[in-house]
Amino acid sequence: MASSGRGPFSVHVVVVVLVLLQLLAAGAPVVSASAANNTLRPGEELPKYRRIRAHLKRLNRPSIKTIQSPDGDLIDCVPSHLQPAFDHPMLKGSKPLDPPERPKDHKAGVLTDDNIQLWRTSGETCPEGTVPIRRTKEEDILRASPVRRFGRKPVSRAQRDSEGSGHEHAVGYVVGDQYYGAKASLSVWAPRVASSSEFSLSQIWVISGSFGSDLNTIEAGWQVSPQLYGDSSPRFFTYWTTDAYQATGCYNLLCSGFVQTSNRIAVGAAISPTSRYNGRQFDISLLIWKDPKHGNWWLEFGPGVLVGYWPSSLFSHLAGHATMVQFGGEMFNSHPSGFHSSTQMGSGHYAEEGFGRAAYFRNLQVVDWDNSLIPAASLRALADHPNCYDVQARLNTAWGNYFYFGGPGRSIRCP
Repeated sequence: MASSGRGPFSVHVVVVVLVLLQLLAAGAPVVSASAANNTLRPGEELPKYRRIRAHLKRLNRPSIKTIQSPDGDLIDCVPSHLQPAFDHPMLKGSKPLDPPERPKDHKAGVLTDDNIQLWRTSGETCPEGTVPIRRTKEEDILRASPVRRFGRKPVSRAQRDSEGSGHEHAVGYVVGDQYYGAKASLSVWAPRVASSSEFSLSQIWVISGSFGSDLNTIEAGWQVSPQLYGDSSPRFFTYWTTDAYQATGCYNLLCSGFVQTSNRIAVGAAISPTSRYNGRQFDISLLIWKDPKHGNWWLEFGPGVLVGYWPSSLFSHLAGHATMVQFGGEMFNSHPSGFHSSTQMGSGHYAEEGFGRAAYFRNLQVVDWDNSLIPAASLRALADHPNCYDVQARLNTAWGNYFYFGGPGRSIRCP
């Protein structure tokens, strides 16, 4: 029997139209054909977009003001008590705590340049009693792979065991004592990230537990992550986990846990300016410490801005103290076998190039049992792929314990 050849095509069109009508009726976002792999599968796509819509509703809270950032970010000024942290079962009904006692010998100072993040360059700010939260968009969630792990680091076997996991480090660290915090100044760069699924960062880790399934970490620094943010700007970030990045914790405010208190710093927003090779060097100061009175872990973006805190109730081992503090760089190589990634770490240049060319951490300190800041003595340096990214630790009177680190990734030295 003759056929016009249009039957299957017509049925396909009808199915697509019906799915689009269902999506619109449900108020779900409709993405381009390329974003849906050119095929809409009614049995899979509709539940997926309903889940995304529900997730966006959980993350994006009612705000009293929205600020448009030059880079396209929308910063919502959310009443403090409505932020995502208080969805956590252990925090329901809570309100942000008052500022704690800072460590002894810490000169808090005052942040003199409020334009340290792009969203502040217009001069607008969030009112007192609110916190600035970067609005999550549907395309942010759709970039995640898989979507269910949106806001989390790619899973590795352990933070320091990067063999075969794709996570590579160049760090300075102290280990063995009881630590109650850490402080350092770290230079800010905009390293090139070769793949949308990779990232490059510079951060402080506060660590307790074994490097197995019960690893507890608190982390803060800057990162370039096209998959998470949709661009190549260095952004201020936080992270936490209680089970080695498996199911607990997340970046920034993308799950309940971290309690923000500042109306001046937006976690996840772009940092500006950045350091330039053979040019001006720009760094930020970060302090993480355990409040001796209530036991929560506070974060200061220095000088002087208390960003917020991780409640001690989130943690098992870190409910007490840390056993390791780590400073330095990390990148994620999405194809750890074969040719190495060309994703840069730090400035993209090796430690040996020194000031003005290599990324650095300076004035490394830890907080001891007496809530005192002391030099990070017995600092060890480790680069687990030294041909690709290296580290050189040094000491002088101006910078105390410090080090240069980083590298270009794939090169003659790193094939």
